[in-house]
Amino acid sequence: MHGFANPKRFLSLARWLTPLLLAGGLVMAGGALAWGLFVVPPDRLMGETVRIIFIHVPTAWLGMAGWSAIAVASLVYLVWRHPLAAIAARAAAVPGLVFAVICLITGSIWGRPTWGTWWVWDGRLTSMLVLAFLYVAYIALAQAADREGVSARIPAIFGLIGAVNIPIINRSVVWWNSLHQPPSITMGKSAIDAEFLVPLLIAALGFSLVFGGVVLARMRALLAERQAEARLRRKALEAI
Repeated sequence: MHGFANPKRFLSLARWLTPLLLAGGLVMAGGALAWGLFVVPPDRLMGETVRIIFIHVPTAWLGMAGWSAIAVASLVYLVWRHPLAAIAARAAAVPGLVFAVICLITGSIWGRPTWGTWWVWDGRLTSMLVLAFLYVAYIALAQAADREGVSARIPAIFGLIGAVNIPIINRSVVWWNSLHQPPSITMGKSAIDAEFLVPLLIAALGFSLVFGGVVLARMRALLAERQAEARLRRKALEAI
């Protein structure tokens, strides 16, 4: 893994892996969504509204996974000072925020016919909203640190502190009396019928591949931006 902390080696890998992940993820996610929308039968209790799980559940997982990636990359940067770790954390923030927001929107759409309201200050919903705000704060902090030339340690520390919210989101439906349903998928078992579970897992894998492809693309863009800035600084010094 240390070898891939070298930007040249990383770029040589990301150059072909990025389109592969994006194309594979879009095909897989699109196929799973079509399966869930047009093939899977209506649920006995929730009827047609159950179809939103094929977007809502994967985006919820990836909203949390995005911040988990920020936390891991931040830890790697703080401990080992890998040159790409801070860039990886920053690259995961925007797609993580997008998935968290989609999760909140689809959850509200699902909640209206199911609970009779668009929003409640439920433990799961509130902690997910907090996650979206944490993403916005992290993105602003990382951009400010980069713009002002401040050490990347500050957003890295924030990334680690914000990770406290991930287990809160995960366990909120267990710890508090919640309108949100309890976990349907746990280690080694599932309460979801196979007719729904198979396309749901395929959709989750497809969205995950898209997430990985977007992160790699953003890392390449951030690296190119920094390399361009470094070349401009060198030319400015040479001109003096």
